[in-house]
Amino acid sequence: MNEKVLLAILGSPHVNGTTATMLDYAIHKAEKIGYNVTRINLYEKNLSYCTGCRACMNTQTCIQKDDIQEIVMWLQKCQMVLLAAPVYWANIPAPVKNLFDRLLGTAMEETSTFPKPRLRGKKYMLLTSCNTPSPLSWIFGQSSGAIRSMDEFFKTAGMKPIGKIVCTGASNKKELPKQTIKKIERCMK
Repeated sequence: MNEKVLLAILGSPHVNGTTATMLDYAIHKAEKIGYNVTRINLYEKNLSYCTGCRACMNTQTCIQKDDIQEIVMWLQKCQMVLLAAPVYWANIPAPVKNLFDRLLGTAMEETSTFPKPRLRGKKYMLLTSCNTPSPLSWIFGQSSGAIRSMDEFFKTAGMKPIGKIVCTGASNKKELPKQTIKKIERCMK
């Protein structure tokens, strides 16, 4: 029997915030349907910045020795990735962007035309929260900017989305809205 492995990545400094709560709920649902979950908090990892050396294009992993090797191992082993990152200035937090930079050679192979994906056959779900309330979050591109940044990495890597879930007006919420919970449940079936 093949083990179902899910990599859950928290890209938020707030382990009890809305984004982390969304991830916790999605993990709970994944475990209920048989996934073995590995959870990584980017804010607890030692990840140097990308130096732009591009050696990873040949090695398929960054040559800097830090926690990126562990993340690459789980990314290659898993069948699904959950990435939870809050909206920072209509984008993702710096540790998430750095992760994407460090995974360049793991995610894609350069060709003379468009990059060739190296992570085909895997699925992903994006979870984000934004303090800007709806519909202003969408009108001014806050949530859509963060989703676009995360989505670009996974699409280029050849992965397929199962959901992109946004919780707006997060600063005023004490718990996850029922609508957010239903979206997560629908995606994790």
